[in-house]
Amino acid sequence: MIEIGLLGEIAVRVGGRPVDPGPARQRLVLAALAVEVGRAVPVDRLAARVWGGTPPRRPRETLHSYVSRLRPVLAAGGVTVERRSGGYALVAEPSTVDLHRFRDLCGLARAAGDDERAGAALAEAVALWRGAALTGVEGEWAAAERDRLALELWDAELDLTDVRLRLGAGEELVAQLATRTDAHPLDERIAAQHMQALYRAGRAADALEHYRRLRERLVEELGTEPGEAVRRLHQRILAADPALTAARVPRQLPAVRVSTVPIAVPRQLPAAPAPFVGRHDDLACLDTAPAAAGRSAAVLISALGGGGGIGKTWLALHWAHRHADRFPDGQLFVDLRGFSPDSEPLHPAAAVRGFLDALGVDPGRVPTDPDAQAALYRSLVAGKRLLVVLDNAATADQVVPLLPGTPTCAVLVTSRTRLAALIDRHGARHVQLDVLSHEEARALLVERLGHERVAAEPAATDDLVELCGRYPLALSITARHAATHPRAALAEVAAELRDLGLDVLDHDDPAASLPAVLSWSLHGLNAELRQAFALLAVAPGPDIDLPAAASLTGLPEARARRVLHALEDASLLDRHPHGRYAMHDLVRAYAAGTAHDLPEPVRDAALERVVDFYLHTTHTADRLLDPHRAPIRLDPPASGVHPRPLPDRPSALAWLDAHHLHLVATQHTAAAHHRYQAVWHLARGLTTLHWWRGHRHDEIALGQAAADATRSPDATGSAGAAGSAGAGSAGAAGSAGAGSSGAAGSAGAAGSAGAGSAGVAGSGAAWSPDATRSDDAAPRILAHRRLGHAHTRLGWHEQAVAHLHQALALAEHHHDPGQQARTHRALAWAWQQRGDDQRALEHAHHALRLYRALDEPVGEADALNAVGWYAARLGDHDTARAHCQAALALYRRHRDSAGEAATRYSLGHIEHHAGHHRRAVRHYEQAAGRLFVQPGEGAPARTEAPSRHAGPTP
Repeated sequence: MIEIGLLGEIAVRVGGRPVDPGPARQRLVLAALAVEVGRAVPVDRLAARVWGGTPPRRPRETLHSYVSRLRPVLAAGGVTVERRSGGYALVAEPSTVDLHRFRDLCGLARAAGDDERAGAALAEAVALWRGAALTGVEGEWAAAERDRLALELWDAELDLTDVRLRLGAGEELVAQLATRTDAHPLDERIAAQHMQALYRAGRAADALEHYRRLRERLVEELGTEPGEAVRRLHQRILAADPALTAARVPRQLPAVRVSTVPIAVPRQLPAAPAPFVGRHDDLACLDTAPAAAGRSAAVLISALGGGGGIGKTWLALHWAHRHADRFPDGQLFVDLRGFSPDSEPLHPAAAVRGFLDALGVDPGRVPTDPDAQAALYRSLVAGKRLLVVLDNAATADQVVPLLPGTPTCAVLVTSRTRLAALIDRHGARHVQLDVLSHEEARALLVERLGHERVAAEPAATDDLVELCGRYPLALSITARHAATHPRAALAEVAAELRDLGLDVLDHDDPAASLPAVLSWSLHGLNAELRQAFALLAVAPGPDIDLPAAASLTGLPEARARRVLHALEDASLLDRHPHGRYAMHDLVRAYAAGTAHDLPEPVRDAALERVVDFYLHTTHTADRLLDPHRAPIRLDPPASGVHPRPLPDRPSALAWLDAHHLHLVATQHTAAAHHRYQAVWHLARGLTTLHWWRGHRHDEIALGQAAADATRSPDATGSAGAAGSAGAGSAGAAGSAGAGSSGAAGSAGAAGSAGAGSAGVAGSGAAWSPDATRSDDAAPRILAHRRLGHAHTRLGWHEQAVAHLHQALALAEHHHDPGQQARTHRALAWAWQQRGDDQRALEHAHHALRLYRALDEPVGEADALNAVGWYAARLGDHDTARAHCQAALALYRRHRDSAGEAATRYSLGHIEHHAGHHRRAVRHYEQAAGRLFVQPGEGAPARTEAPSRHAGPTP
């Protein structure tokens, strides 16, 4: 009797004794014929199997030679090789070839209908394997066939385990299944077998713990829940289902041997994630790997980065499965557990040992030295087209020992940190994952919840997408919550998420909790980085730059830069253009929670520093914009604060524009922490910018906040002195309304005057009477001018003019041309309100001459506009038009949209009264466009016309 063995080293036995089938190429010919025993294999196909794409010069003659040598070897067993129909056929019973016996036994098991007979057949089938199939021969066909046959063995072993579990096996399978679980941590079939074996062995707690770890990995790495079969088994274990232990006692089955070489061509990828949506750009970036493998001088490494729950493993496995055919020599996978809450990161030596097992290395051949093991691993994969997936790496040190040494391989790494050493030394391409697009996030909800449910509530679906911040894990958790509450409307789920925030995304099971997953990213951070992470979340504004972050943390800029970079590398912070750093909303919400765990003095000191940074830099910027404005005295900044040293007016204006949202938020922070002087000073410091940019609503809001701070019971002692800032800002808001009331009249300015007058009233209370008796000229001048504004607004014209003349006299006595110019403008407005346009025009001319002497272009434009307005009221339309056009040119040059709108209104008024109605309409429309469409205001269409020909600046 002859036996031909392919399930291991290619071998021939006749009568139980081994017979040499010849050299490797001749054995390959035998194998190529034996896999199709009894059928003719065409010569061309046979040649392709033996030589691939590099046949010898005369392949037919060479094949004939090999076949001639095989015939006498096989004849002793009654087997021959015949020439048939342009090819060769191995004429023998299929049962003489172990591969066909294996397949027959597996087929018999499937058809048995009886677990005992099925188990016996499968056990016999598995026992036929002596190692990796077709051992000892090389070539593309042999490698591919080896790969296919290994999968057949794997299926048979899993089927046999299922049968043995049904027949009552338990404890005797635990060790074997633990080995399989380590190699395939995300395989749900193996997980279910392991859970059942543990339960059968009396280890119910271990079975439940195994389910918890499986679910944690699936949720964190794939964003998906375990399948129905595993969930059902979990519930049965919880319920102590007696059917799990009730089984027939089988007859003795043949012992099942776990192969010393389980899978020579590894197929270790966990199951492909489903569903997968979007990520087209990221997939396109990864798609270059298969094409580039083998063409470069080094192994191609792609590193996927991003925060916990962003979908790195989800993307990696989807891509790896999609390109598995590009790596015919196999795929290796290992979870390096870099961010596991329950265990330390996997040592690279343990991962190497696992790879050696997967590659079929006999345990007796494995060196004891870890470096020698790594060298053996590299030798085994050298020249092979192999994909290595290294999931959840904590550091580059975990990855480097696992890198193949030849460029035919490709490596895909996922990590929450940016693996700088891997990028710098090994040329890894970093792909940083962001949140999903709105469309991708919506598609994910459709996949999880079904098209009908999503289509029924499109608005609520969009709300869920935005409330989850398009964050994959948050979307997955929310979808799971909605799916397990099918009667709840999506609008209810959205309302709950809106009201409770991160609490909805929390769970007792850490793997199903976004806060828990985010917390794992903090494990590797030192105390300095954890504190900075928390403080950045409570800093005012939507993002932060390096100088502000340095003040917030109290660190020198060089050290603060390293801290920001470290948090960015940990995927806890994103760097945006222009040197700004920001957190995703959900990450920031989590970080803000950690800030409350800091000692209160630490948190308060940090906020004090960042408020001082913004306050002092704003003061510097405002002095550059308006150097002749009455100065204010600020307390020195807190220790560790380094305000920006702005060199000139353009840089000051650029800084204020870039940080406007931060400064408004800083005022709120200052008020919340009872820093009322900062509230007042910030309001005053932004007045010039608000006038230039037309941010009237912000000006009124900040001025009102300053007035409220003045009236706060906590604002004792310093209200009269430091309140100058609040008076300045609130008064500016009021004067804006006052000016438009007088100039715009029917344009509806009275509607905004109400908001302004509250500020003026507040300013009058803050200034009178103490500030007018101050020994310092600047506050006395400003006090009288503010009282003049207030009295003009109230219609008390004689008192108004008296206060303003006192202000003018003080400014002239102290040789302060800037204050003289402002007071002349205030007097012009007061006389116009009193009905004397001629005197108003004279004061406007005085202001114009002073502003020109001061080289103050914006003040000059204000005065030009005022001259034009009063000249028009006196009927001199040509003079009025010339002055307003000159003002318009200056406003445009300095990007002062509010001044441009006011001047357009003046020109419309002039052209209307000159009889040029079409010109008037164009000017009015352009003024309205400036007033109603102003990016960044965030307010509905406004009816005020902020004309500055009348209303003075503070």
